[in-house]
Amino acid sequence: MRAFALLLSAAISLQPALADGLTPKAKRELALKNGGAYDDPEYDPATTTRMFRVSNGPSTLPPGQVAARIKDIAQLQSARDNQLVGYGLVIGLAGSGDSLRNSPFTEQSIRAMLENLGIATEGGSARAKNVAAVIVTANMPPFVQSGARIDIDVSSMGDATSLAGGTLIMTPLKAADGEIYAVGQGSVIVGGFTAQGQAQQLTQGVPTAGRVPNGAIVERAVPAEFDDQGVLTLQLRNPDFSTAIRIADAINDYTSQRFGGRVAAERDARTVQIRRPKNVSAARFYAEIENLVVESDAPARVVIDERTGTIVIGNNVRISRVAISHGTLTVRITEAPKVVQPEPFSKGQTAVEPFTAIEASRPDARVALLDGPDLETLVSGLNRLGVKPDGIIAILQGIKSAGALQADLVLQ
Repeated sequence: MRAFALLLSAAISLQPALADGLTPKAKRELALKNGGAYDDPEYDPATTTRMFRVSNGPSTLPPGQVAARIKDIAQLQSARDNQLVGYGLVIGLAGSGDSLRNSPFTEQSIRAMLENLGIATEGGSARAKNVAAVIVTANMPPFVQSGARIDIDVSSMGDATSLAGGTLIMTPLKAADGEIYAVGQGSVIVGGFTAQGQAQQLTQGVPTAGRVPNGAIVERAVPAEFDDQGVLTLQLRNPDFSTAIRIADAINDYTSQRFGGRVAAERDARTVQIRRPKNVSAARFYAEIENLVVESDAPARVVIDERTGTIVIGNNVRISRVAISHGTLTVRITEAPKVVQPEPFSKGQTAVEPFTAIEASRPDARVALLDGPDLETLVSGLNRLGVKPDGIIAILQGIKSAGALQADLVLQ
């Protein structure tokens, strides 16, 4: 029984070191506390062989479309932004702030701010028109430390007409976990303006939204253990199997000469895993491989925005030989009521007789042959039809339905 108790206590003492929830840094500190050395399993050859399936040589893929650096087409999984949001007040507006009757939360915020500053506001009603309630948003970059400054965006929440000339007062910015990570304050820069007279109003841009450059100070850094990571994960901004394989091949060719081994393996169309070599920091290692040039690729795609009439056609889009006839039917309806007067001394009444004129016209529709073996020929063929963007959108949708568009059609 005594021996069994000793074995049980030893197993319990080893359990925290074997827990999957501990980070490598925590495991290393725990091992040093217990008087032992921590052996990172990511450097174990057997474990590495099970985790990575690195190809023995480069692939035989055809050339890609555009040569680009790895840093331009992929990003580290651990190096991501964190979104912050807060509620605050913009003061100093020239009568263009919230109307406190339509925005009661602005008056409540003014009272709460003055009470925090030691000013009693009981029994009075605010009539200020130079204050606006705003929502403040920011993106906190990775690896920023306490004291760094970041840009913030300010957007009106009430019925303020302009934020020009205003100043954002101290606003705490929180993350999704409810903790405060930054505090924003400063003068708001607005790109739009509004001018109003008695009978006309002119507005250019969006005067109810602005920006405060370097307006937030980071108060708390996001915990990150980038240097303790033995495996780096790259995520492609545009997922593609060919691009992922080319990235892995480029990294393996470099590390074979620099470190004497192949360390990169593709997982899927978006993810490439890289095992960090020994005796080099993660930051220095990634700085060496992020400037490697690879040939990126992307599927053929046509993007259509019907709201604005925007059409974007990729370089690899092809169209089989088709015949197209495009014409529009114009129908014009004109209402011209006639007033009918009665004869003199006939005791009749004046009446309105309806009169409607309907005209229908159809322009001459031409039948054109369209064959797009390359992008230039495709664009020239669409221009020969002489149609507007809305007509080109309809033509591309019809070609896709006919099975002649060799590309992915994306409607936004």
